[in-house]
Amino acid sequence: MHHNPVPSVQPTPAVETAPLPVRAALARAPLTILQSWQASRENLLTIIPEAATHQPIVSGQSGTRWHMVTDPAAIRHVLLEAVDRYPKSKVTKNLLRPAIGESLFIAEGAHWRWQRRSAAPAFSHRNVTALAPVMTRAADRSADRIAKVGNRAINMLDEMINTTFDVISDVTFSGDTGFDRAAVHRAIDIYITEAGKVSLFDVLGLPDWLPRPGRGQKANGMSDMKAAADRVIDGRQADRSSAMPDLLDLLLDGEDPKTGRRMRTEEIRDNLLTFIVAGHETTALTLAWSLYLCAFDQEVQTRASHEAQTVLMGRAATAKDVANLPYIRRIIDEALRLYPPAAIVSRTALAQDTLCGTQVHPGDTVILPIYALHRSHQLWDNPDQFNPDRWAHGAKPDRYAYLPFGDGPRICIGASFALQEAVIILATLLGRFRFKSVKGVDPNPVMILTLRPEGGVWLEVDPL
Repeated sequence: MHHNPVPSVQPTPAVETAPLPVRAALARAPLTILQSWQASRENLLTIIPEAATHQPIVSGQSGTRWHMVTDPAAIRHVLLEAVDRYPKSKVTKNLLRPAIGESLFIAEGAHWRWQRRSAAPAFSHRNVTALAPVMTRAADRSADRIAKVGNRAINMLDEMINTTFDVISDVTFSGDTGFDRAAVHRAIDIYITEAGKVSLFDVLGLPDWLPRPGRGQKANGMSDMKAAADRVIDGRQADRSSAMPDLLDLLLDGEDPKTGRRMRTEEIRDNLLTFIVAGHETTALTLAWSLYLCAFDQEVQTRASHEAQTVLMGRAATAKDVANLPYIRRIIDEALRLYPPAAIVSRTALAQDTLCGTQVHPGDTVILPIYALHRSHQLWDNPDQFNPDRWAHGAKPDRYAYLPFGDGPRICIGASFALQEAVIILATLLGRFRFKSVKGVDPNPVMILTLRPEGGVWLEVDPL
Protein backbone atom coordinates (compact mmCIF):
# COMPACT_ATOMS: atom_id res chain seq x y z
CA MET A 1 0.00 0.00 0.00
CA HIS A 2 1.36 3.38 -0.87
CA HIS A 3 -0.05 6.84 -0.48
CA ASN A 4 0.70 10.31 -1.73
CA PRO A 5 3.82 11.85 -0.24
CA VAL A 6 3.32 14.27 2.63
CA PRO A 7 3.53 17.82 1.31
CA SER A 8 6.10 20.22 2.64
CA VAL A 9 3.50 21.90 4.89
CA GLN A 10 4.97 22.03 8.38
CA PRO A 11 2.65 21.28 11.31
CA THR A 12 1.30 24.43 12.95
CA PRO A 13 3.56 25.07 15.92
CA ALA A 14 1.62 24.84 19.18
CA VAL A 15 1.35 28.25 20.78
CA GLU A 16 1.47 26.82 24.29
CA THR A 17 3.57 24.08 25.84
CA ALA A 18 0.72 22.72 27.94
CA PRO A 19 0.29 18.94 27.81
CA LEU A 20 -2.20 17.57 25.30
CA PRO A 21 -4.88 14.95 25.94
CA VAL A 22 -4.28 11.42 24.67
CA ARG A 23 -4.08 11.00 20.91
CA ALA A 24 -3.90 7.92 18.69
CA ALA A 25 -0.59 7.30 16.90
CA LEU A 26 -1.45 7.59 13.20
CA ALA A 27 0.46 5.80 10.42
CA ARG A 28 3.77 7.46 9.57
CA ALA A 29 4.61 5.08 6.72
CA PRO A 30 2.59 3.10 4.16
CA LEU A 31 1.11 -0.20 5.46
CA THR A 32 1.21 -3.59 3.75
CA ILE A 33 -2.06 -5.54 3.30
CA LEU A 34 -1.21 -7.67 6.34
CA GLN A 35 -0.40 -4.60 8.44
CA SER A 36 -3.68 -2.99 7.33
CA TRP A 37 -5.59 -6.08 8.43
CA GLN A 38 -3.72 -6.25 11.75
CA ALA A 39 -4.38 -2.55 12.35
CA SER A 40 -8.06 -2.85 11.46
CA ARG A 41 -8.48 -5.65 14.03
CA GLU A 42 -6.52 -3.94 16.78
CA ASN A 43 -7.15 -0.24 16.22
CA LEU A 44 -8.65 1.12 13.01
CA LEU A 45 -7.31 4.61 13.79
CA THR A 46 -3.80 3.36 13.06
CA ILE A 47 -4.65 2.87 9.36
CA ILE A 48 -5.10 6.67 9.06
CA PRO A 49 -1.93 8.29 7.68
CA GLU A 50 -0.62 11.23 9.71
CA ALA A 51 -0.62 13.05 6.33
CA ALA A 52 -4.45 13.09 6.45
CA THR A 53 -4.24 15.74 9.20
CA HIS A 54 -2.25 18.02 6.86
CA GLN A 55 -3.63 17.54 3.33
CA PRO A 56 -7.12 17.25 1.81
CA ILE A 57 -6.80 13.79 0.25
CA VAL A 58 -4.48 10.80 0.68
CA SER A 59 -4.79 7.79 -1.66
CA GLY A 60 -3.36 4.28 -1.61
CA GLN A 61 -4.05 0.61 -2.18
CA SER A 62 -4.55 -2.41 0.09
CA GLY A 63 -6.51 -5.02 -1.82
CA THR A 64 -8.75 -2.25 -3.17
CA ARG A 65 -7.84 1.34 -4.05
CA TRP A 66 -8.79 3.84 -1.34
CA HIS A 67 -8.93 7.59 -0.81
CA MET A 68 -9.02 9.32 2.58
CA VAL A 69 -10.74 12.68 2.29
CA THR A 70 -10.61 15.56 4.80
CA ASP A 71 -11.64 18.40 2.50
CA PRO A 72 -15.04 19.80 3.61
CA ALA A 73 -16.25 20.51 0.03
CA ALA A 74 -15.37 16.97 -1.14
CA ILE A 75 -17.02 15.46 1.98
CA ARG A 76 -20.15 17.49 1.26
CA HIS A 77 -20.13 16.04 -2.26
CA VAL A 78 -19.89 12.43 -0.95
CA LEU A 79 -22.46 12.76 1.85
CA LEU A 80 -24.94 15.14 0.27
CA GLU A 81 -24.64 16.07 -3.41
CA ALA A 82 -23.74 12.60 -4.76
CA VAL A 83 -25.05 10.50 -1.86
CA ASP A 84 -26.57 7.79 -4.11
CA ARG A 85 -23.21 7.28 -5.85
CA TYR A 86 -21.48 6.59 -2.52
CA PRO A 87 -23.37 3.89 -0.59
CA LYS A 88 -22.02 2.56 2.70
CA SER A 89 -19.09 0.25 2.09
CA LYS A 90 -19.55 -3.54 2.02
CA VAL A 91 -17.23 -3.94 5.01
CA THR A 92 -19.52 -1.74 7.14
CA LYS A 93 -22.61 -3.67 6.07
CA ASN A 94 -20.98 -7.07 6.60
CA LEU A 95 -19.92 -6.06 10.11
CA LEU A 96 -23.31 -4.82 11.21
CA ARG A 97 -25.91 -6.85 9.31
CA PRO A 98 -25.86 -9.85 11.70
CA ALA A 99 -26.80 -7.52 14.56
CA ILE A 100 -29.17 -4.99 13.01
CA GLY A 101 -30.44 -6.51 9.74
CA GLU A 102 -31.54 -4.13 6.97
CA SER A 103 -32.35 -1.32 9.41
CA LEU A 104 -31.91 2.41 8.88
CA PHE A 105 -28.18 2.24 9.49
CA ILE A 106 -27.54 -0.25 6.67
CA ALA A 107 -30.42 0.06 4.19
CA GLU A 108 -29.89 2.03 0.97
CA GLY A 109 -32.06 3.85 -1.54
CA ALA A 110 -35.84 3.53 -1.40
CA HIS A 111 -35.76 0.92 1.39
CA TRP A 112 -33.78 3.36 3.54
CA ARG A 113 -35.91 6.39 2.60
CA TRP A 114 -39.27 4.96 3.64
CA GLN A 115 -37.87 3.70 6.96
CA ARG A 116 -36.35 7.10 7.68
CA ARG A 117 -39.66 8.85 6.92
CA SER A 118 -41.48 6.42 9.25
CA ALA A 119 -39.02 6.73 12.13
CA ALA A 120 -38.32 10.50 11.94
CA PRO A 121 -41.39 11.63 13.96
CA ALA A 122 -40.21 9.51 16.92
CA PHE A 123 -37.18 11.82 17.17
CA SER A 124 -39.03 15.14 16.86
CA HIS A 125 -38.03 17.86 19.33
CA ARG A 126 -41.29 17.37 21.24
CA ASN A 127 -40.82 13.61 21.62
CA VAL A 128 -37.13 13.91 22.57
CA THR A 129 -38.01 16.48 25.24
CA ALA A 130 -40.82 14.23 26.51
CA LEU A 131 -38.28 11.39 27.02
CA ALA A 132 -35.96 13.63 29.12
CA PRO A 133 -37.35 12.58 32.56
CA VAL A 134 -35.93 9.09 31.86
CA MET A 135 -32.51 10.72 31.38
CA THR A 136 -32.87 12.77 34.58
CA ARG A 137 -33.75 9.66 36.63
CA ALA A 138 -30.81 7.72 35.14
CA ALA A 139 -28.44 10.62 35.96
CA ASP A 140 -29.71 10.63 39.56
CA ARG A 141 -29.20 6.85 39.89
CA SER A 142 -25.68 7.19 38.47
CA ALA A 143 -24.83 9.89 41.03
CA ASP A 144 -26.17 7.64 43.81
CA ARG A 145 -24.01 4.71 42.64
CA ILE A 146 -20.89 6.90 42.43
CA ALA A 147 -21.53 8.34 45.92
CA LYS A 148 -21.71 4.82 47.38
CA VAL A 149 -18.31 3.74 46.00
CA GLY A 150 -16.41 5.67 48.64
CA ASN A 151 -12.74 6.48 48.55
CA ARG A 152 -11.47 4.57 45.50
CA ALA A 153 -11.08 5.14 41.78
CA ILE A 154 -14.04 4.37 39.50
CA ASN A 155 -13.98 3.25 35.88
CA MET A 156 -16.26 5.97 34.54
CA LEU A 157 -16.48 4.25 31.14
CA ASP A 158 -18.29 1.29 32.74
CA GLU A 159 -20.45 3.65 34.80
CA MET A 160 -21.46 5.68 31.73
CA ILE A 161 -22.22 2.51 29.73
CA ASN A 162 -24.54 1.38 32.56
CA THR A 163 -26.17 4.81 32.78
CA THR A 164 -26.86 5.23 29.07
CA PHE A 165 -28.06 1.63 28.82
CA ASP A 166 -30.44 2.50 31.67
CA VAL A 167 -31.75 5.36 29.51
CA ILE A 168 -32.07 3.51 26.22
CA SER A 169 -33.69 0.41 27.72
CA ASP A 170 -36.20 2.63 29.55
CA VAL A 171 -37.10 4.65 26.47
CA THR A 172 -37.40 1.56 24.28
CA PHE A 173 -38.96 -1.07 26.53
CA SER A 174 -40.25 1.06 29.42
CA GLY A 175 -42.90 -1.16 30.93
CA ASP A 176 -41.67 -4.56 29.82
CA THR A 177 -40.40 -6.85 32.54
CA GLY A 178 -40.04 -9.83 30.18
CA PHE A 179 -36.97 -8.34 28.52
CA ASP A 180 -33.71 -9.41 30.16
CA ARG A 181 -31.80 -6.14 30.05
CA ALA A 182 -28.60 -7.63 31.43
CA ALA A 183 -28.59 -10.31 28.71
CA VAL A 184 -29.16 -7.68 26.00
CA HIS A 185 -26.32 -5.60 27.41
CA ARG A 186 -23.99 -8.65 27.39
CA ALA A 187 -24.95 -9.67 23.84
CA ILE A 188 -24.29 -6.15 22.53
CA ASP A 189 -20.94 -5.95 24.29
CA ILE A 190 -19.79 -9.31 22.93
CA TYR A 191 -20.93 -8.32 19.45
CA ILE A 192 -19.12 -4.98 19.50
CA THR A 193 -15.86 -6.46 20.77
CA GLU A 194 -15.77 -9.73 18.78
CA ALA A 195 -17.93 -9.79 15.68
CA GLY A 196 -17.16 -6.16 14.91
CA LYS A 197 -13.54 -6.91 14.10
CA VAL A 198 -12.70 -6.62 10.44
CA SER A 199 -11.98 -9.94 8.77
CA LEU A 200 -9.00 -10.28 6.43
CA PHE A 201 -11.66 -11.50 3.98
CA ASP A 202 -13.21 -7.99 4.11
CA VAL A 203 -9.89 -6.21 3.54
CA LEU A 204 -9.13 -8.43 0.54
CA GLY A 205 -12.62 -7.80 -0.86
CA LEU A 206 -13.55 -11.53 -0.91
CA PRO A 207 -17.21 -12.30 -1.70
CA ASP A 208 -19.90 -11.89 0.97
CA TRP A 209 -21.00 -15.54 0.85
CA LEU A 210 -17.73 -16.69 2.44
CA PRO A 211 -18.53 -16.88 6.18
CA ARG A 212 -16.49 -14.58 8.42
CA PRO A 213 -15.00 -16.15 11.58
CA GLY A 214 -16.78 -15.09 14.78
CA ARG A 215 -19.57 -13.30 12.98
CA GLY A 216 -22.35 -15.87 13.25
CA GLN A 217 -25.50 -14.85 15.12
CA LYS A 218 -25.59 -18.00 17.26
CA ALA A 219 -22.04 -17.51 18.49
CA ASN A 220 -22.68 -14.18 20.14
CA GLY A 221 -26.22 -14.22 21.51
CA MET A 222 -27.72 -11.91 18.87
CA SER A 223 -30.36 -14.46 17.79
CA ASP A 224 -31.60 -14.87 21.39
CA MET A 225 -31.76 -11.10 21.73
CA LYS A 226 -33.73 -10.74 18.50
CA ALA A 227 -36.21 -13.41 19.62
CA ALA A 228 -36.68 -11.65 22.98
CA ALA A 229 -37.21 -8.29 21.25
CA ASP A 230 -39.77 -9.83 18.87
CA ARG A 231 -41.75 -11.19 21.86
CA VAL A 232 -41.81 -7.74 23.49
CA ILE A 233 -42.89 -6.01 20.26
CA ASP A 234 -45.68 -8.51 19.60
CA GLY A 235 -46.81 -8.22 23.22
CA ARG A 236 -46.88 -4.42 23.00
CA GLN A 237 -48.89 -4.54 19.77
CA ALA A 238 -51.48 -6.59 21.64
CA ASP A 239 -51.51 -4.27 24.68
CA ARG A 240 -50.93 -0.53 24.15
CA SER A 241 -51.85 0.59 27.68
CA SER A 242 -48.61 2.39 28.67
CA ALA A 243 -49.33 5.89 29.96
CA MET A 244 -46.26 7.57 28.50
CA PRO A 245 -45.42 6.63 24.89
CA ASP A 246 -41.85 5.36 24.63
CA LEU A 247 -39.70 4.79 21.55
CA LEU A 248 -41.32 1.42 20.84
CA ASP A 249 -44.81 2.99 20.90
CA LEU A 250 -43.63 5.80 18.63
CA LEU A 251 -42.20 3.30 16.11
CA LEU A 252 -45.36 1.16 16.23
CA ASP A 253 -47.37 4.32 15.44
CA GLY A 254 -44.93 5.48 12.75
CA GLU A 255 -45.91 5.28 9.11
CA ASP A 256 -44.39 6.52 5.89
CA PRO A 257 -46.32 9.75 5.17
CA LYS A 258 -45.88 9.15 1.42
CA THR A 259 -47.15 5.57 1.21
CA GLY A 260 -48.85 4.86 4.55
CA ARG A 261 -46.60 1.81 4.94
CA ARG A 262 -45.83 0.68 8.51
CA MET A 263 -42.89 -1.36 9.76
CA ARG A 264 -43.30 -5.09 10.32
CA THR A 265 -42.20 -6.66 13.64
CA GLU A 266 -38.73 -7.57 12.35
CA GLU A 267 -38.24 -4.09 10.85
CA ILE A 268 -39.22 -2.44 14.14
CA ARG A 269 -36.94 -4.88 15.98
CA ASP A 270 -33.92 -4.24 13.76
CA ASN A 271 -34.36 -0.49 14.11
CA LEU A 272 -34.87 -0.70 17.88
CA LEU A 273 -31.71 -2.79 18.19
CA THR A 274 -29.93 -0.19 16.04
CA PHE A 275 -31.04 2.56 18.43
CA ILE A 276 -30.02 0.47 21.45
CA VAL A 277 -26.58 -0.47 20.05
CA ALA A 278 -25.83 2.94 18.54
CA GLY A 279 -27.64 5.05 21.12
CA HIS A 280 -26.22 3.79 24.35
CA GLU A 281 -22.68 2.98 23.22
CA THR A 282 -21.94 6.29 21.47
CA THR A 283 -23.42 8.53 24.20
CA ALA A 284 -21.58 6.55 26.89
CA LEU A 285 -18.30 7.07 25.01
CA THR A 286 -18.97 10.80 24.62
CA LEU A 287 -19.59 11.08 28.38
CA ALA A 288 -16.56 8.96 29.31
CA TRP A 289 -14.27 11.04 27.10
CA SER A 290 -15.86 14.28 28.44
CA LEU A 291 -15.12 13.20 32.03
CA TYR A 292 -11.57 12.20 31.07
CA LEU A 293 -11.07 15.69 29.56
CA CYS A 294 -12.56 17.43 32.64
CA ALA A 295 -10.15 15.48 34.87
CA PHE A 296 -7.32 16.28 32.45
CA ASP A 297 -8.04 20.04 32.64
CA GLN A 298 -9.08 21.01 36.16
CA GLU A 299 -9.70 24.67 35.20
CA VAL A 300 -12.29 23.59 32.66
CA GLN A 301 -13.86 21.34 35.27
CA THR A 302 -14.03 24.19 37.82
CA ARG A 303 -15.92 26.39 35.34
CA ALA A 304 -18.27 23.55 34.40
CA SER A 305 -18.95 22.63 38.05
CA HIS A 306 -19.73 26.24 38.86
CA GLU A 307 -22.20 26.39 35.96
CA ALA A 308 -23.85 23.12 37.01
CA GLN A 309 -24.11 24.10 40.68
CA THR A 310 -25.49 27.57 39.87
CA VAL A 311 -28.18 26.21 37.55
CA LEU A 312 -29.06 22.94 39.31
CA MET A 313 -28.54 23.73 43.03
CA GLY A 314 -27.75 20.08 43.74
CA ARG A 315 -30.62 18.44 41.83
CA ALA A 316 -30.38 16.37 38.64
CA ALA A 317 -30.60 18.26 35.33
CA THR A 318 -33.80 18.25 33.25
CA ALA A 319 -34.64 19.13 29.64
CA LYS A 320 -35.49 22.70 30.76
CA ASP A 321 -31.95 23.17 32.13
CA VAL A 322 -30.13 22.21 28.92
CA ALA A 323 -30.31 25.70 27.37
CA ASN A 324 -28.84 27.17 30.58
CA LEU A 325 -25.76 24.90 30.54
CA PRO A 326 -23.84 26.27 27.51
CA TYR A 327 -20.33 25.61 28.86
CA ILE A 328 -21.13 21.96 29.60
CA ARG A 329 -22.50 21.64 26.07
CA ARG A 330 -19.20 23.08 24.75
CA ILE A 331 -17.24 20.41 26.64
CA ILE A 332 -19.38 17.75 24.95
CA ASP A 333 -18.90 19.37 21.52
CA GLU A 334 -15.14 19.42 22.08
CA ALA A 335 -15.09 15.79 23.31
CA LEU A 336 -16.98 14.81 20.14
CA ARG A 337 -14.36 16.67 18.09
CA LEU A 338 -11.34 15.04 19.76
CA TYR A 339 -12.86 11.55 20.14
CA PRO A 340 -15.77 11.13 17.67
CA PRO A 341 -17.48 7.77 18.38
CA ALA A 342 -17.82 7.04 14.65
CA ALA A 343 -14.23 8.04 13.90
CA ILE A 344 -14.03 6.52 10.40
CA VAL A 345 -16.80 6.40 7.81
CA SER A 346 -16.36 4.48 4.57
CA ARG A 347 -18.25 4.52 1.29
CA THR A 348 -17.89 2.59 -1.97
CA ALA A 349 -17.75 4.64 -5.18
CA LEU A 350 -20.25 3.42 -7.78
CA ALA A 351 -19.20 5.76 -10.60
CA GLN A 352 -16.20 7.61 -11.98
CA ASP A 353 -15.64 10.85 -10.07
CA THR A 354 -13.00 13.41 -9.11
CA LEU A 355 -12.34 14.39 -5.49
CA CYS A 356 -9.76 17.11 -4.71
CA GLY A 357 -8.31 16.66 -8.22
CA THR A 358 -7.86 12.89 -7.70
CA GLN A 359 -9.55 10.34 -10.00
CA VAL A 360 -11.97 8.02 -8.19
CA HIS A 361 -12.93 4.82 -10.04
CA PRO A 362 -15.99 2.60 -9.54
CA GLY A 363 -15.26 0.12 -6.73
CA ASP A 364 -12.77 2.43 -4.96
CA THR A 365 -13.28 2.86 -1.22
CA VAL A 366 -13.72 6.47 -0.14
CA ILE A 367 -12.88 6.85 3.54
CA LEU A 368 -13.88 9.87 5.60
CA PRO A 369 -11.47 9.69 8.55
CA ILE A 370 -13.53 11.85 10.93
CA TYR A 371 -10.78 11.52 13.57
CA ALA A 372 -8.25 13.15 11.20
CA LEU A 373 -10.82 15.68 9.88
CA HIS A 374 -11.43 16.91 13.44
CA ARG A 375 -7.67 17.26 13.98
CA SER A 376 -6.79 18.76 10.60
CA HIS A 377 -4.16 21.51 10.79
CA GLN A 378 -5.80 23.06 7.72
CA LEU A 379 -9.17 23.44 9.47
CA TRP A 380 -8.50 23.96 13.21
CA ASP A 381 -6.17 26.04 15.40
CA ASN A 382 -4.06 23.81 17.67
CA PRO A 383 -6.22 20.85 16.65
CA ASP A 384 -4.93 18.42 19.32
CA GLN A 385 -5.61 20.86 22.15
CA PHE A 386 -8.69 20.52 24.40
CA ASN A 387 -10.35 23.93 24.28
CA PRO A 388 -14.12 24.18 24.89
CA ASP A 389 -13.90 27.93 24.25
CA ARG A 390 -13.36 27.30 20.55
CA TRP A 391 -17.17 26.82 20.58
CA ALA A 392 -17.87 30.08 22.49
CA HIS A 393 -20.25 32.78 21.24
CA GLY A 394 -21.92 30.40 18.80
CA ALA A 395 -18.64 29.88 16.88
CA LYS A 396 -19.09 27.11 14.33
CA PRO A 397 -16.58 25.56 11.93
CA ASP A 398 -17.41 24.74 8.31
CA ARG A 399 -20.38 22.37 8.48
CA TYR A 400 -18.36 19.59 6.82
CA ALA A 401 -15.27 20.11 9.04
CA TYR A 402 -17.11 18.76 12.12
CA LEU A 403 -19.11 15.58 11.67
CA PRO A 404 -19.63 13.69 14.94
CA PHE A 405 -23.09 12.63 13.68
CA GLY A 406 -22.37 12.45 9.95
CA ASP A 407 -24.35 14.73 7.63
CA GLY A 408 -26.51 14.84 4.54
CA PRO A 409 -29.75 12.85 4.42
CA ARG A 410 -28.09 10.11 6.53
CA ILE A 411 -27.21 12.40 9.44
CA CYS A 412 -27.71 10.50 12.73
CA ILE A 413 -31.45 10.42 13.46
CA GLY A 414 -30.78 10.40 17.21
CA ALA A 415 -28.35 13.37 17.39
CA SER A 416 -30.63 15.68 19.41
CA PHE A 417 -31.57 12.79 21.73
CA ALA A 418 -27.87 12.01 22.36
CA LEU A 419 -26.86 15.63 22.98
CA GLN A 420 -29.75 16.24 25.40
CA GLU A 421 -28.89 13.04 27.27
CA ALA A 422 -25.16 13.88 27.44
CA VAL A 423 -25.76 17.40 28.82
CA ILE A 424 -28.26 16.15 31.44
CA ILE A 425 -25.93 13.40 32.72
CA LEU A 426 -22.66 15.37 32.58
CA ALA A 427 -24.16 18.44 34.29
CA THR A 428 -25.71 16.30 37.04
CA LEU A 429 -22.37 14.61 37.81
CA LEU A 430 -20.23 17.78 37.58
CA GLY A 431 -22.68 19.51 39.92
CA ARG A 432 -22.08 16.88 42.61
CA PHE A 433 -18.54 15.50 42.22
CA ARG A 434 -14.93 16.46 41.52
CA PHE A 435 -13.11 14.12 39.14
CA LYS A 436 -9.33 13.66 39.14
CA SER A 437 -7.11 11.53 36.88
CA VAL A 438 -5.41 8.49 38.38
CA LYS A 439 -1.67 9.06 37.94
CA GLY A 440 -0.16 7.08 35.08
CA VAL A 441 -3.50 5.57 33.99
CA ASP A 442 -4.49 7.24 30.72
CA PRO A 443 -7.06 5.72 28.37
CA ASN A 444 -5.85 4.68 24.92
CA PRO A 445 -8.05 5.82 21.97
CA VAL A 446 -8.87 2.58 20.11
CA MET A 447 -11.43 2.08 17.38
CA ILE A 448 -12.94 -1.28 16.47
CA LEU A 449 -16.55 -0.35 15.69
CA THR A 450 -16.50 2.82 17.80
CA LEU A 451 -13.74 4.95 19.31
CA ARG A 452 -13.39 3.62 22.86
CA PRO A 453 -11.02 4.59 25.69
CA GLU A 454 -9.19 1.26 25.94
CA GLY A 455 -8.40 0.37 29.54
CA GLY A 456 -11.33 2.47 30.74
CA VAL A 457 -11.48 5.98 32.20
CA TRP A 458 -10.30 5.54 35.79
CA LEU A 459 -10.96 8.63 37.89
CA GLU A 460 -10.81 9.51 41.58
CA VAL A 461 -14.12 11.01 42.63
CA ASP A 462 -14.79 13.36 45.56
CA PRO A 463 -18.23 14.70 46.53
CA LEU A 464 -18.54 18.49 46.29
